[in-house]
Amino acid sequence: MPVPGKIKKAAMANEQAWPKADNRRIVIEGVVPEVDHGTVPIKRIPGEEVRVRADIYSDGHNSISAQLLFRQKSSQLWASVPMTLLGNDLWEGKFLISLFKDHEYTIRAWVNLFETWQKEFRKRLEAHQDLTMHITVGKAILKQLLSEDIQDDHLIDPVERQRIMDQCQGEMTPQALLDERLTVFSQNIPDRLTCYDYLKILPVQVDRKQALFSSWYEFFPRSFGKTGHHGRFRDCLPVLKEVARMGFDVVYLPPIHPVGVTRRKGRNNSTQSETGDPGSPWAIGSPFGGHKAVHPDLGTIEDFSWFVREAKALGLEIALDVAYQCSPDHPYVKEHPEWFAKRPDGSIQYAENPPKKYEDVYPIDFNSPDKAALWMELKSVIDFWISHGVKIFRIDNPHTKPFVFWSWMIGEIRKVCPDVIFLAEAFTRPKVMNQLAKNGFSQSYTYFTWRSTKEEIIQYVGQLITGESREVYRPNFWPNTPDILPVHLQNAPRSMFIIRFVLASTLSSNYGIYGPVYELCENQPVEGKEEYVHSEKYELKSWDWDRAGHIKEVITQVNQLRKIMPELQTTWNTRFCDIENSKIIAYTKSSHDGKRHLLIAVNLDPLKDQTGWVKVPLYDWNANLNSRYEALDLITQAKSQWQGEWNQVILDTKERQFLIYELRFQQ
Repeated sequence: MPVPGKIKKAAMANEQAWPKADNRRIVIEGVVPEVDHGTVPIKRIPGEEVRVRADIYSDGHNSISAQLLFRQKSSQLWASVPMTLLGNDLWEGKFLISLFKDHEYTIRAWVNLFETWQKEFRKRLEAHQDLTMHITVGKAILKQLLSEDIQDDHLIDPVERQRIMDQCQGEMTPQALLDERLTVFSQNIPDRLTCYDYLKILPVQVDRKQALFSSWYEFFPRSFGKTGHHGRFRDCLPVLKEVARMGFDVVYLPPIHPVGVTRRKGRNNSTQSETGDPGSPWAIGSPFGGHKAVHPDLGTIEDFSWFVREAKALGLEIALDVAYQCSPDHPYVKEHPEWFAKRPDGSIQYAENPPKKYEDVYPIDFNSPDKAALWMELKSVIDFWISHGVKIFRIDNPHTKPFVFWSWMIGEIRKVCPDVIFLAEAFTRPKVMNQLAKNGFSQSYTYFTWRSTKEEIIQYVGQLITGESREVYRPNFWPNTPDILPVHLQNAPRSMFIIRFVLASTLSSNYGIYGPVYELCENQPVEGKEEYVHSEKYELKSWDWDRAGHIKEVITQVNQLRKIMPELQTTWNTRFCDIENSKIIAYTKSSHDGKRHLLIAVNLDPLKDQTGWVKVPLYDWNANLNSRYEALDLITQAKSQWQGEWNQVILDTKERQFLIYELRFQQ
């Protein structure tokens, strides 16, 4: 893997230096990754590599050479790394994203005349033919390579180049002309007559680390006031301290704006509210303001800024919910009625998702005749909160808004603030969710919430890490949300909450929980629905975080491991293991260099202890199949001696529903 200090500069300062030959002999096709014909950037963070494969070939029996060219998007100079032939005309190259800057890459290939000559010369030598003329031809090709303008010798070591030049001045033996060092030398200098560049320059969107690795904790600040009173931001400092202690790094708040009164929802989503009912935070807007205002019962904008600063001091970032919708009392409704779709009688239609009705919410018409002003105003909402220290936004129901709006808005924000992260809260069709990721969303909600069986989990995670969407779609696993209490958590024991938490936090590098509901194992549903009864969306709650049965310490232990173990900070290294028990799921997470391996086993049965023999993928790790090695339990620090591929794991339903082992091999 090349490192920044050793990266070689490409032969030309820009792609216009050599014109494309009309009689080109090189074909470059089947380039991977290339999303939507190169119109959509793949996503990476600093420290991740871009591994590129392509089919590259030419006519005849000539040897060819290929380079992967890459650069920061703002740079005029390319860097290059050689590509390696894997077989059957498939080539591979890779480079490391070392800086938090958008990048781009392409491929260059050419006929390697000297290596072609070497291949034929070796056959003549083995056939004991007269080599006099062929030696002259080989030296001539070599001298031509030495005469090429290669931009201040960046492509090869100057000492090596001088050594070859000195050799060419005298007699060269057949063995000297077949020297492997000459082969390598020839592979670094493009032949300008046959050199061909791939017609596309492919983009890489580079995000900061938190786009790939983050632990989200969602809570309602209004539930943390004195008993029976609406909570304020300044009441929530103890909450921030506890969330930080548990090891989270993102605090996500539902909408913090004034809540409408007209058709306000009551408890349990009742269409009739009672005095004192706070209403749904997603019914945004009142005479106190709209999307750029703070609910007066939460405090002032200065109180919010204080909240952001206190969170930062604890190592937390604040993520805000952005819901582009309005209550009937929102200032937009009065000031810009043209921004809302009208029914035939001239009234505005409230939002619906049959059979659900949201009588307290008006959807915005993104195709309004005043679309230009509307879109600018909606973008300004993000700008406003960025100016108050927020760099992470969870977007509510983005799939119900135009794709082109997100491409435009996120693109404009990233031009000025490339470190802003957008999470798409979209539970919809897979292709639509994938398209939102292509539109620029940094992270995305997933179907993990409903994938509960071993087969479902393996299939779904496999699709995420190996499918085409892997280059753009970063999953964020949530076992619950304020909207969703999935069936497997309804009336479920504490052990099931631990199971789902461990799966979410170790399968995916991005995950989140809605708390304190989750760590208190709240499990009572609305009859026949995947919803919480007495939902916090419609009423103030009072939580006893220390009540019996909570799972805070399990969460804390795993979050601590996530912070210190790089193997848990990416989703893409997940590999499932064979295990002789259908109730246990096992998978490994290996380091980038392949030197450290974690093995995680989870009992999917919340009611019964389970034992199984797991197959450790020693062959894939190039380890001896009879190796002896240590299995260190990263939770208890207990050590076990394992041998060979098959080893036993024992999981109960109390504290050890899961095991996280580091497998340590002798060096």
